[in-house]
Amino acid sequence: MGKPYSPDLRDRVVAQVRAGHSRREVARRFGVSSSCVIKLMTRVRESGSIAPAKRGRSFSFGKLAALRETLIARVEAEPDQTLAELTQWPAATHDVHVHLFSVCRVLQAAGFTYKKIAPSGAGWARQGQA
Repeated sequence: MGKPYSPDLRDRVVAQVRAGHSRREVARRFGVSSSCVIKLMTRVRESGSIAPAKRGRSFSFGKLAALRETLIARVEAEPDQTLAELTQWPAATHDVHVHLFSVCRVLQAAGFTYKKIAPSGAGWARQGQA
């Protein structure tokens, strides 16, 4: 994926369009696509900012968003559960089918790591706890 253009270039493009030059002419002058100039001017008109839009997906935990706190409480109550068991729980009780990695991502974002803990053998623990 490419990088956004620098703020300096964006400023110069906006200044040239505001000075009365056509968007296509400005695009040729600065070596960018005409759609880039058009989209930049639309962004400036709507938000007043030349900053690039935020990239990537939001991290909202998808299907597990509504169950996040309950899942965390469940892990705190029984830290020796495996990911497979934690994946089966929302499917059985809430009819929400998720992948192991989805559960793992939610727990890691909450500060949990899966580590060997005596005396039970292994389990989930928050960072900074034994």
